[in-house]
Amino acid sequence: MALLLRALRGLRFLRAPALGCSGSGGWDAGSLTKCKSSVSKDEWLKKLTPEQFHVTREKGTEPPFSGIYLNNKETGMYHCVCCDSPLFSSEKKYCSGTGWPSFTEAHGTSGSDESHAGILRRPDTSSGSVRTEVVCKQCEAHLGHVFPDGPGPTSQRFCINSVALNFKPSKP
Repeated sequence: MALLLRALRGLRFLRAPALGCSGSGGWDAGSLTKCKSSVSKDEWLKKLTPEQFHVTREKGTEPPFSGIYLNNKETGMYHCVCCDSPLFSSEKKYCSGTGWPSFTEAHGTSGSDESHAGILRRPDTSSGSVRTEVVCKQCEAHLGHVFPDGPGPTSQRFCINSVALNFKPSKP
């Protein structure tokens, strides 16, 4: 099993490139943000707080029940703290009781089609079990994980770190 998981990790289809990047490491004109491949560790360290860097760039996790958006009930959109891509709508947020903001689906999802969503799913075996990691499609920031134990109709629980998000309230 371990050999199979190592082989899967090396396959290119598990490492989707950031969208809108030319591959040359330049700016993405669509969002006016730098693509992941061109942002150095030092640049991320300057842009992000230590906790944001640890979670988004080093695949860390904030302590449960500590995030600023856990109990946020405002209407609006949650964006990636690294590149500002829209990721989750407050309309899909719910209280899962797990200690992290939870969503039933990503913004841009249509039914089970996530091709227009701002997230990617990746296998994650770092905890000794198989989970599904959620990353930003634009900059590959680690956001959290998705589990199949959420409420209907999707039965999904996107368990997302607050420090990976920037909330923008809807305009009245």
